[in-house]
Amino acid sequence: MSKRFGAEVIGTFWLVLGGCGSAVLAAAFPDVGIGLLGVSLAFGLTVLTMAYAIGHVSGCHLNPAVTFGLWAGGRFPAKDIPAYVVAQVIGAIAAGGVLYFIASGQAGFDVAGGFASNGYGEHSPGGYSFGSALVTEIVMTFMFLMIIMGATAKRAPQGFAPIAIGLGLTLIHLISIPVTNTSVNPARSTGVALYVGGWAISQLWVFWVAPIVGGLLGGTVYRFLDSNKD
Repeated sequence: MSKRFGAEVIGTFWLVLGGCGSAVLAAAFPDVGIGLLGVSLAFGLTVLTMAYAIGHVSGCHLNPAVTFGLWAGGRFPAKDIPAYVVAQVIGAIAAGGVLYFIASGQAGFDVAGGFASNGYGEHSPGGYSFGSALVTEIVMTFMFLMIIMGATAKRAPQGFAPIAIGLGLTLIHLISIPVTNTSVNPARSTGVALYVGGWAISQLWVFWVAPIVGGLLGGTVYRFLDSNKD
């Protein structure tokens, strides 16, 4: 467990630093900003690279919603959930700290700009409502678990799961960044919200509840669809 715990800390650290870092540092960089497409791809690449790097150690969850979803799908023991969630939150907060340190080295930096936090209403990038944010996060996480469960099934083509999962997360971000800045991952949301405080903390509960509900639904539905129960 200590090795798996460490792998989840490092993997989630990379996800938050790579994904949120691209949003904070590179998305609107003068003249050569990577924009929404670049940030979406960055999140996908963090999962793809870590899946190959630590997938054989911890399964590369990097996300409490994935951990709960895999449990619901019969792929993960309940007794290991708390350790995985703690590891993911630790990795995310550490990455948020490193990103804050780097970003604060630029004159005029202010977390009031959002610091890649997730939000709804006036804190949604596109001004979307609470209801839109809730449904988006549930549905996107549901589909993410369907992709993960299917790509890692025994009857699926072997060795390609990280590609499908990484591209799946990229697509999820392309759809939902305008709505919530895309969470589908409570640890990712927590890792930056703690440094923003205020509104980001007050809205954080949504980005725990909705992704976990979506993850549980995704794992349960896939388990039902997969008659071989692999």
